[in-house]
Amino acid sequence: MIDVQRLRVLRSVSEHGSFNRAATALRMTPSAVSQHIAALERSLGARVVDRSTRGVTLTRAGRIMVGAAESVAAELAHATRMVERLGAGRTQLAVATFTSGGRHLLPGALTRLTSAHPGTVVHIREAEPEDSLPLLREGAVDVALAYHFDGPLPCGQGSGPEVEWIPLLEDPLHVVLPETHPLAGRGVLDITELADEPWVFGCLKTEAYLRRYAERAGFSPEVRGTTTDYFFARSLVAAGVGLSLVPSVALVPHVPGLRAVPVGPPAPARHVGAAVLRRRGDPVVSTLVESLRQSVAGAVKTSPARAR
Repeated sequence: MIDVQRLRVLRSVSEHGSFNRAATALRMTPSAVSQHIAALERSLGARVVDRSTRGVTLTRAGRIMVGAAESVAAELAHATRMVERLGAGRTQLAVATFTSGGRHLLPGALTRLTSAHPGTVVHIREAEPEDSLPLLREGAVDVALAYHFDGPLPCGQGSGPEVEWIPLLEDPLHVVLPETHPLAGRGVLDITELADEPWVFGCLKTEAYLRRYAERAGFSPEVRGTTTDYFFARSLVAAGVGLSLVPSVALVPHVPGLRAVPVGPPAPARHVGAAVLRRRGDPVVSTLVESLRQSVAGAVKTSPARAR
């Protein structure tokens, strides 16, 4: 039988890349970490790490076992929360969300959830997808409201519990510019038309997208501001600092004096969705996902971009 503690040690060795750093994280001695790994290898009859002067790397068997360790950790965390719910006599739900999704999509969904399941205690954690999806795998949250652009989900596919991605919204990006800008009256804009403009951003990922697009188009954007809040970025546009790229969902509340113009093909968009672990069958989670679908439908109808 595989010892769960040994799997925990292997996860830490994988995460930190050495016995010494794993020992520090686990508050153990390096010798104890080494003994746990050796015992795990004996029980498996296979090496799980390759040791060298530069640290340790996982073998193929080690990678398989780390995936199993992540699954076990998530299941134990989920089971612990279920037992805590029994003891407390109240249903609890942990949700991780990115900022603009939490601001514009989640509140209405939570109102419908608590109406359908009175007494549910909801815990919210603000986190970008690269953090919220691992939290989901680890069992720290039940639902992750997340997004991705033109790349894959940052959830470490291939190891740990299987994540189910439930698409909710294609959230197109718009160029936000002052109403007095010569191009503000256009119905659609090609980003190459704005190659000489300065930019401010409300998200590192939209900046990364523009830099990739600009590189393919043969220009280098001048970035004058980087924030983690789209409303802040739009306020900087209103102050004349530069233009911005903003998803439809984050175009509210309206900032006077600004215009949002759709980006022409290939139109960039955020793919917004809810991530859950498969085979949980939790009715509260199912209700929240359905409530998020309703919030998305309402957000699309009332979007300033759709109203024009």
